[in-house]
Amino acid sequence: MSDAAFPLPPAGAIAVIFVAQRTADDEPGYAAAAAAMDALAARQPGYLGIDGTRGPDGLGITVSYWADEASALAWKAEADHAGVRDIGRERWYSHYRLIVAQVTRAYDWVKGA
Repeated sequence: MSDAAFPLPPAGAIAVIFVAQRTADDEPGYAAAAAAMDALAARQPGYLGIDGTRGPDGLGITVSYWADEASALAWKAEADHAGVRDIGRERWYSHYRLIVAQVTRAYDWVKGA
């Protein structure tokens, strides 16, 4: 999933990179929670967009973009997000890693454009 509706993040934005291995447990619950978290994140101050993909083996990479460190930290602390994160640790992920980086530049390319 890549959200082309959002422009590229500007220099100085924060990229939160979430690399996770899904379990096979509770696919409907996971899908509902993921959709709810996408919608909730989009309503948070400082949210800039999201890109993500998941392979058939369950390994996924999701990158959310935030205007600044304070916005990214506020998302981490958001109560509903924290609750779903706890369920994810219990049920939906065998492991994950999270990397926070600052965007220094961004560009895109579109075939035929």
